[in-house]
Amino acid sequence: MRTLTGQRWIRRFHDDGKCTTKLVCFPHAGGWASAYRTWPASLPADVGVLGIRYPGREDRLDEPFPPSIEALADDVADVLDALVGHRVVLFGHSMGASVAHEVAVRLHRRGRPPAALCVSARLAPTALADQPPITGSDDEIIAEVVRHDASRAEVFADLELREFALPAIRADLELVNNYRGGRRPLLDCPVFGYLGAQDTAISPDQMRGWADVTRGPFRLRVFPGGHFYLRDEEAGLLADLARVRGAGRP
Repeated sequence: MRTLTGQRWIRRFHDDGKCTTKLVCFPHAGGWASAYRTWPASLPADVGVLGIRYPGREDRLDEPFPPSIEALADDVADVLDALVGHRVVLFGHSMGASVAHEVAVRLHRRGRPPAALCVSARLAPTALADQPPITGSDDEIIAEVVRHDASRAEVFADLELREFALPAIRADLELVNNYRGGRRPLLDCPVFGYLGAQDTAISPDQMRGWADVTRGPFRLRVFPGGHFYLRDEEAGLLADLARVRGAGRP
């Protein structure tokens, strides 16, 4: 097993000796761990909020981007070995849902499965094989990002910020394009799905495909909003995640 520094991989927004549950959060394509910085304020005090820091962004700019989602999941699973003895809940949004699932499979193989897997706004693994690749010029890629996330328009209007953000976005799109999903060993933990009702990239019926990744129960919650519903609906999402922590089942 590789020796990895947890501090390099994990941003601990809230994590102390009273945190019996560790909510490990995986960013979307082009996203940063800091997307989850506000979450501790709306969660119970015994829930630690840990954001996964992908290489090649934030203060890991000098590190190469991951070669694949599978390789990224290998590294994160190694880092999460340090959480043995804690109740671990994985949450991933969009591309992050695929990374979280791959990590869950690896933890399951090691005999320490997560207490729950929470997936947001992402096709189930078996539905990914036929997805067309996302390609285009920088302007076309930016237009596609802004179509799903209008809040990024201001960033891309600034040429310096645009040049800073584009490499990570392009690297993550390559990860997404090369990841074909498929069947993985079944999990035993419950799986919770989340989606915005106006998300044009995925439907509720498609999200229900996540039920097939586990022997345990599955539940889908649909919120108002589009692909990034979790910003405007943060309070409702976190209230639901608090119940996931408490009940351990849908």
